[in-house]
Amino acid sequence: LGRGPAAPRPLQAPLWVSPGCRAAPGRFAYKLLHDLFANYSSALRPVEDTDRALNVTLKVTLAQIIDMDERNQVLTSYLWVRQTWLDAHLTWDKDEYGGIDSIRIPSSYVWRPDIILYNNADEHFGGSMETNVVLRSDGHITWDSPAITKSSCKVDVSYFPFDGQQCRLTFGSWTYNGNQIDLRNQLDTGDLTDFVENVEWEVLGMPATRNVITYGCCSEPYPDVTYTLLLRRRASFYIFNLLLPCIMVSFLAPLGFYLPADSGEKVSLGVTVLLALTVFQLLVAESMPPSESVPLIGKYYIATMTMITASTALTIFIMNVHHCGPGARPVPPWARRLILHHMARLCCVYEVGESCKSPQRAPGGRAAAGDVRAAGESPGEGQVGTEVRGCPWDHCLCHHDALLRNVGYIAGCFRRHRANQRRTGEWKKVAKVMDRFFMWVFFLMVFLMSVLVLGNAA
Repeated sequence: LGRGPAAPRPLQAPLWVSPGCRAAPGRFAYKLLHDLFANYSSALRPVEDTDRALNVTLKVTLAQIIDMDERNQVLTSYLWVRQTWLDAHLTWDKDEYGGIDSIRIPSSYVWRPDIILYNNADEHFGGSMETNVVLRSDGHITWDSPAITKSSCKVDVSYFPFDGQQCRLTFGSWTYNGNQIDLRNQLDTGDLTDFVENVEWEVLGMPATRNVITYGCCSEPYPDVTYTLLLRRRASFYIFNLLLPCIMVSFLAPLGFYLPADSGEKVSLGVTVLLALTVFQLLVAESMPPSESVPLIGKYYIATMTMITASTALTIFIMNVHHCGPGARPVPPWARRLILHHMARLCCVYEVGESCKSPQRAPGGRAAAGDVRAAGESPGEGQVGTEVRGCPWDHCLCHHDALLRNVGYIAGCFRRHRANQRRTGEWKKVAKVMDRFFMWVFFLMVFLMSVLVLGNAA
C-alpha cells in the first residue's frame, strides 16, 4: 500500500503524452513567434552587414485589365505582386520547434521593402493589401499581395481603332538605393497564366527589364524593374459602330449628283450627310485625348466631310447652270465640244430615245443645223414666205399686207421661243453631264479613301 502512489505513474504517462503530442505544434508555434520577435525591430533593414545590399526578387502576375482611359491616359489593372527577400534576424532550427519549417504571420510584424509603382496615377495612392507573409526557417520571406493599380500610360491614338499600346509598370524602392536594396526580376516576363481576357484589349506580352538609373536628386543608383504591357485593341466594336456607318453614309453623298435637279433635294441631302458625319466625329473626339495626333478614323471623317462639302458646293454650282433662264448666253464652243460631246459619251448621257449604242450626232454639224432650221420654222412657214415673195404686188389686196405682217411677227416670236428653249435645253444637258461626271468621280474618291484607311489599319 505504501508503494501505491508510485504505481499509477506508468498508467498516467501515456495519458499525458498523447494530448501533449497533439498540442506540441501549437505550443512550438507560439514559442517560435515569441522567440523570433522578442528583440526584433521591423524598422531596420535585416542584414548582418550594413554595407551589403539586400537582394529583393520581384514577380508580377497580371490578373485583369480593368479599364484603359485613353482620354486621361490611365491604365487600371489588377496585379498580384510577389516579393521575396532574406531576413537574417528571423532564422531558427526547425528541429527545436517541433519540425516547424514555415509560419504565416501578418506582414506588419516584419521589415518590408518599400517597393512602389513609380508611375502611379491614383489620387489616393493605394498600395498593396496588408496580407500575411510566409516566413521560412532559413529566413526567406515571401510576400504575396494583390493590388489594383492605376498607372500612367502614354497613349498613341494615331491608328485608332486599329492601334496598339505599350503601357509600362515600373516598380522600385522609394528610399533605398542600389547599395542597400538590389531589386531584381524573378522572370523575364510577367506571369499571364491567370489572366482574365479583356473584351476590348488583347495582351500580346509583358516583358520585364531591370534598369539602374541615377536621378538628379541623388548620386546613388536606384534599380527598378519595368514591365511593358503590350496591348492591341480589338477593333470589331468600332468597325461596326463607327467605321461602317461612316462608309455607308459617305457612299450616299455622291448620289446627290444623281438626283434630278428639279426635285429640290440635292443640297439638303449633302447637308444631312455632313451633319451625320459631324455627329460621328464628335463621338470619336469625346473618347480621344486632346493631342496633336489625329486618329486614323478622325482623318477619314475629316477627309469625307471635306469631300461632301466640295460636292455640296459643286451641286449648288450645277443647279445654277441647270436653271439658266432664256436670257442666258449660248453654250461656248469649247464647252459644247468637251462636255456635250466627249464627257456625255464618257458618262453615257444622251437625249430621250437615245442610248449608249445609238450614234451620237456631232453638235454644230449638219444634223444640228438641220435641227436648228427645223426648230426655228413652223410647218408651212417656208411655203408662206415663197408665196408672199412670189405674190405679185398688183394682185395683193390691202388687207393682205396687215395679215402678212402679223404672221411674220408670230413666226419671229416662235423662232425666238424655240431658240431660247434650245439654249435652255443645252445648259440643262451640260448640268446633267457634269452631275454624272462628278458622281463617278466622288464614288471613286470614297472608294479610294476607304481602301486607304483599311490599308493603313492592316
